[in-house]
Amino acid sequence: MKQCEGPSGKAHVLRLMPGDDVRPALERWCEERAIEAAGIVSAVGSLRSAHLRYAGRADGIITDGDLEVCALSGTLSRHGMHLHGIIADRDGRTIGGHLLGGCIVRTTLELIVLEVDNVRMLRSKDPDTTYDELDPRPLGER
Repeated sequence: MKQCEGPSGKAHVLRLMPGDDVRPALERWCEERAIEAAGIVSAVGSLRSAHLRYAGRADGIITDGDLEVCALSGTLSRHGMHLHGIIADRDGRTIGGHLLGGCIVRTTLELIVLEVDNVRMLRSKDPDTTYDELDPRPLGER
């Protein structure tokens, strides 16, 4: 297990606007504010298009229509992020998976993001999984 502790920092309240692409918008937000470590606490809103990758698949699936964001969770950092979402269609059927670029806001996406002070969340290649996985470190450590 890798772990690192830090006190809670600022709570950021964000609203993504119609037409925003969720993942690139959050990547820009993290970069512009030099966010080292944060997590999504709450997310509600709607999408007109969702691009999700399911476990064990290399490709993503695109779903279009009137979609509700039922859940969005993940870790955010200017060094990378890992986001998962659950989306419901107009009939209440849900899908969920790894959130990719191409998730386009329909009316709004309201987020509360909690920053974690004195922690840097890096992404490092894990030899077992072969993916860039969370590598939390004290802020002063490289």
